[in-house]
Amino acid sequence: MVKAIQREDLHWLTPRDIYEYLDQYVIGQERAKRTVAIAAYNHFKRIHAVAKEPAGKSRFKKPLLKKSNILMIGPTGCGKTHIARNLAEILDVPFTVADATEYTEAGYYGKDVEVMVGELLYAADMDVEKAQQGIIFVDEVDKIARRDHGSRTGAGSRDIGGEGVQQGLLKMLEGSQIFVPYNLTQHWNKHDFVQMDTTNILFICAGTFTDIQRGGQSHVAGFGQQEDGSGRKPMEQRITIKDLMDYGLIAEFLGRVPVIVELDELSEAELLKIITDPPDSVLNEYKALLALDGIELDFTPAALREIVAFARKRKVGARGLRTIFEEIVHDTMFEAPENQGLRVTFGAPEVREKLSSA
Repeated sequence: MVKAIQREDLHWLTPRDIYEYLDQYVIGQERAKRTVAIAAYNHFKRIHAVAKEPAGKSRFKKPLLKKSNILMIGPTGCGKTHIARNLAEILDVPFTVADATEYTEAGYYGKDVEVMVGELLYAADMDVEKAQQGIIFVDEVDKIARRDHGSRTGAGSRDIGGEGVQQGLLKMLEGSQIFVPYNLTQHWNKHDFVQMDTTNILFICAGTFTDIQRGGQSHVAGFGQQEDGSGRKPMEQRITIKDLMDYGLIAEFLGRVPVIVELDELSEAELLKIITDPPDSVLNEYKALLALDGIELDFTPAALREIVAFARKRKVGARGLRTIFEEIVHDTMFEAPENQGLRVTFGAPEVREKLSSA
């Protein structure tokens, strides 16, 4: 039996604290925010429990509490990276984003998987102890799915950028001592390494898993799925381990990312809130940017709805909102130094005109 940890011994935030912080900056995705908050809390609770064990007590016994690595599944621009980045901020731990497509099986041209831990070390200002409790966000994991050799890629008998990368990640995800390149610009140099333990690094993997197959039928992750009144998808609509294995993720990899959370395509109401509500919203950003030139920027409610409709039509999600705003205020920003003290208001007709050629 695991000894209960007293509340006064906990030096981190509760799941509710983490959720409420994420809720300020991440619109929608209620279940995802709650799931990530629970996983992060359990991860650091586990670290604390292991640290309190008497030396040598569990030397020959496997630890009961396993890592809570996360796999996020959802369409582009639904908030996967945004949730992870804000999680690292509230937990005050080093954070780095790694693109899985940059890595190859050891011995081939491309980055070895240990480089992503080196990037985390760099984000921690080369503080090994601090880096060993950081967060690594591994994006595009759907792109390292096992390929059908020859017919799909012509890759031959070795899948150096797919299954090979999954295999390379296994020890890191589970937790092990690895040699990390100290100099990222020369990660191929095998003489300049530092040893790090990945046991307490939280890995958050993410991918779109476009057109995932379910029972022989095509299914686009995150699109067109119904939720019940609690905001949760019915079990029969959720992506299963078998679906992911059929897609090309190996069982050993999935076993090391036990927390699977699906994110949905953002609705028009949620996109509108993303534009206006968060303290770091894109609208507030451009208002602040032009205010430095003495320009007062404003958008009518109809103009904002026009922007949301355009984003939904192009299926760019929240990620594409900044590009849309950049197109709309392009001329205003160019002429801003010459028009100090001016108030600029965009209505729906002006927005439609600006976006007509976009």
